[in-house]
Amino acid sequence: MIKNVFECSFLILIVSLLMEKTVAPSTYLTTDELSKRIKYDTRTIRDRLKDSVLLEGRHYIRPFGGRKTLYIWETIEQDMARHSGSHGMVGIPMANGGAIHV
Repeated sequence: MIKNVFECSFLILIVSLLMEKTVAPSTYLTTDELSKRIKYDTRTIRDRLKDSVLLEGRHYIRPFGGRKTLYIWETIEQDMARHSGSHGMVGIPMANGGAIHV
């Protein structure tokens, strides 16, 4: 049973913290930094990957509507991992979304 205002305020604080959605911070990379991580030339990223594989709003942003492009590393890494195992491999789908490769 709640005995005083302090306990009530404390409980409200705990509940609000538990209900609050935490968003992991994103790592923003320049084209040069991304090229070093994925081992592609900066021109290849700009000319061949950007706007065909790397999509604005998902994989990169243009802060404040400017010309500078910042790539979102976590999204790129996640999509690279998701698509790397899907080419040419036959697997048995599992209930959790994975697959057993034979």
